[in-house]
Amino acid sequence: MTKETAALEAEMEATRERLADTIDLLVYRSSPKTIARREITSIKGYFVDLKTGQPRTNNILKVAGGVLGVVVLVAAVRKLASD
Repeated sequence: MTKETAALEAEMEATRERLADTIDLLVYRSSPKTIARREITSIKGYFVDLKTGQPRTNNILKVAGGVLGVVVLVAAVRKLASD
């Protein structure tokens, strides 16, 4: 075997390994468990500071106010519809 052939084979093997690593990473990142875990962490991060563990009361109050508004709206619509 010549040096060129050996170098080509080594380069091909390195390329195969990088490709295998890339495929493994893509499979991991696209798995439903990983996606769900990432989204749950994102939602938790909205309500809790992930570094300190302190609740983000301003965001909690915004969501609570929105939920309360929707409940009041639904109750009002039902009352108007039943009259």
